[in-house]
Amino acid sequence: MKRAFIAGIAAFAGAALMAFNAYSEGGPKPEPLPKAKTIAELAERYDSERCAECHEDIYDEWQYSLHSHSILGSPRTAPTIITAIENGIKLFPYSGVKNDEDLTVEHLMICAKCHLPQLDEATDDVAREIVATIKGWQQAYRDGDTDKAEKLEETIASLNIGCTVCHQKVAIIHKWADGYPQYDTVYGSSEGDHEDEELVKMAEAPAIGESIFCGQCHGLGPNFELDHPSQCATLYGSYLFAYVAHGGSETCQECHMEKSGLGHDMQSYKDEAMIDMALDVKVEGRSIFWRKNKAEGVVPIGIIDVSMYNKAGHVIPDG
Repeated sequence: MKRAFIAGIAAFAGAALMAFNAYSEGGPKPEPLPKAKTIAELAERYDSERCAECHEDIYDEWQYSLHSHSILGSPRTAPTIITAIENGIKLFPYSGVKNDEDLTVEHLMICAKCHLPQLDEATDDVAREIVATIKGWQQAYRDGDTDKAEKLEETIASLNIGCTVCHQKVAIIHKWADGYPQYDTVYGSSEGDHEDEELVKMAEAPAIGESIFCGQCHGLGPNFELDHPSQCATLYGSYLFAYVAHGGSETCQECHMEKSGLGHDMQSYKDEAMIDMALDVKVEGRSIFWRKNKAEGVVPIGIIDVSMYNKAGHVIPDG
């Protein structure tokens, strides 16, 4: 009986490994690209405008999403990065950061891991330039210099989660089984030639339609792989443990892209369609005459009951 059990486990393990056999066009781990030395160089490397000629509708959708300005945010993200530096990193005794000149890419990855994963392809000078640009943008608004503020805001927004971040850089999750993304390939659900001077191939990314793909950034909680973990997005963890574990079957993409009709304009609380899909809100109100007193006579009271039911596949709010 024990041998049969062990044999069953071995068979299951073999089947599990077979399920991860490569069927994408990933390949050997490529040599790292030269480090980008400026914001402009990094932004150009991941510029999504090159995709707009053939994918105009998708590009137009994406432009309205927070992915298109992931460092700037709503624009809440950029100021939060500065807060994390001033009230966190600079105060940690072993961070090695006392001034902005001490900042490195590693320090910014506490935020950039999700908001700008391609920052790992840049020099430390770019990390410092990002911080200086955000601070300059904040100061320009305080000074009432709208033209300067808008110009700097455009620079910040040029750093984003664009087409080739999702469809190349982080396209393949299980790299030992499916290979590493190749620099000449764009990944999605199709295979074949691709009309682009640099991205000449299309290949399949096995997990791009699954929630685990989104979980790379909208994650399980603290980023424990960093030297200083941060508690940030926990959506994927909530999705797994509070939705899938109780029988939920829809993916992130099914709700945020397909059922919503938003496509690559992936929204949450800013979009009425997503609000309607996520919440049932019931409001009941009534008024009564509470009591009388000699000074004021009748005292009216208004009573409002608000009930909210979460229909989403995760906790609300979260990121």
